[in-house]
Amino acid sequence: MDPADETEQPPPPCALDKFHISPEYGFLLPDPQTELPAPYRPWMDLARSLPDLIATRQLRAHVHQAPQLSAAQLHGHRDLRLAHLVLGFITAGYVWQDGEEGPAKVLPQNLAVPFWEVSRRLGLPPILLHADLVLANWRQRDRAGPLELGNLDPIVWLPGGESLRGFVLVTMLVEKAAVPGLQVPLGWVPLVPPAPGWPPCPLADHVDPDTFYTAIRLFLSGWRDNPAMPAGLLYEGVWELPQAYSGGSAAQSTVLHAFDAFLGVRHHEESSAFLHRMRDYMPPRHRAFVEAIQALPPLRELVLSSGNEALHCAYNRCVTALAAFRTRHIAVATKYVVTATAAKRSRGSPGTSPLQAAPSRPEQRGTGGSPVLRFLKSVRDATREALLNV
Repeated sequence: MDPADETEQPPPPCALDKFHISPEYGFLLPDPQTELPAPYRPWMDLARSLPDLIATRQLRAHVHQAPQLSAAQLHGHRDLRLAHLVLGFITAGYVWQDGEEGPAKVLPQNLAVPFWEVSRRLGLPPILLHADLVLANWRQRDRAGPLELGNLDPIVWLPGGESLRGFVLVTMLVEKAAVPGLQVPLGWVPLVPPAPGWPPCPLADHVDPDTFYTAIRLFLSGWRDNPAMPAGLLYEGVWELPQAYSGGSAAQSTVLHAFDAFLGVRHHEESSAFLHRMRDYMPPRHRAFVEAIQALPPLRELVLSSGNEALHCAYNRCVTALAAFRTRHIAVATKYVVTATAAKRSRGSPGTSPLQAAPSRPEQRGTGGSPVLRFLKSVRDATREALLNV
């Protein structure tokens, strides 16, 4: 079903498709569209050439030569999601082409205006999001084949080669692994641990830490809480003042927000404020799913007042699984950001390109702008605090 088709009968109040959630793919966009309508070929040509254009520092020149296109000929949700993906990638490449020391401060009108138009129609901010990078950026090499890493590719690439492919697709498969848990909150089926399991292809097997650090990380960064862009980014022809948006982050994954809401995890003040802000970076229907769960009778209190020891234990297994997932996330962030930072600085980087230079304090901020380890440890500890004393 095309989510933009408003002529179909509305689904039952608690049906997953009301929230654009697929019973098979969860929050992933099922079978994403890979081509835009013919008038938008200039965008697709740029998107397909991003790694080479960024490596040779020619992307900005090519963007300046691109025609001014309106988003008016994009029809339906799938057109719009692919357009947002493509324009988000081009924007990230344009801003960070010359590395952290030379970010673009102005996004030209021929890119800024259509990106704003597409974003407004989708209810999303005009920046590369988790919803783009992961949820809508995958295709099967063999459509009849399995949904496995060896049969998948990103639709749009950034520098990073196979490590970029691994980062996008392993994260995508983690989203897919969470699908059974999404059917619990609104279906009220017997309580089972809903935390996502790691797919049989851990990140360490497919993403080189040095490549992530030097060639991928920067393009996922935003222009809020970023010392490299303290004033934000001016969207020419849209706003008169620069705008500050957070970069793509796992905190924008609706899966984790949904599990927190269902299990009654209460995050500490600073982390809670950041997580609530990240909901603005989710597709509106996905955000509405979290709000629908929060409107249900609180599960934790129901379990606590039940006096049922087996139910208490089942609830605690769910919380323990979610806390373990977050502990694993801390280990990943430590390896790919903090340790990679220290290794890069200990080696030094004389003569490297701007994209390979050691960035300013990346160990303190994630791509979404949060203080990465402090934030991840806070959400893990808050998850543990939800455990019931049995």
